[in-house]
Amino acid sequence: MNNKDLLQAGYRYALSLRTGADDADDLVQEAWYRLHRHGGRAGSKAHLFTVIRNIYVDRWRRDQLVAFEPLDNVDEVADSRTAIDDGRYDALRLARLLDSLRAAEREALFLNVVEGYTAQEISNFTGRPRGTVLSLIHRARRKLRQGLAADPVEPSPEARKGKGSSS
Repeated sequence: MNNKDLLQAGYRYALSLRTGADDADDLVQEAWYRLHRHGGRAGSKAHLFTVIRNIYVDRWRRDQLVAFEPLDNVDEVADSRTAIDDGRYDALRLARLLDSLRAAEREALFLNVVEGYTAQEISNFTGRPRGTVLSLIHRARRKLRQGLAADPVEPSPEARKGKGSSS
């Protein structure tokens, strides 16, 4: 696997842990730096994932001790009607559903669905029992199914006018 593919896989994994693109970028950059700091290499995807996960856990522990306040409110942009008007509503809805999952559920689902790891491989990788991994995947899928099955919020009348009417 070349470095570009390895970094892409690492970024996707980091996104499963931290739903913000900037946070995922930071995790991958820090992991890549740590791997290459002493002339080392990321030998495999699993090795890179382990470093990313360790950094994520370290930051999570730090966040439990120190309260950080965001500089801006990103939710205001995500809630704007333009997201519905531009047809990005479904992607926004799915992103919100994924954000509502616990980090462990999101991680297990990502490793299983996107990366194609088995429950046993995820268990070995994360240090969780296989049954726990299976439960996390099951719960995550159930929550996503329930969220997607729920009636979507209706777009504003202005948005409906602009979409289907030719008069």
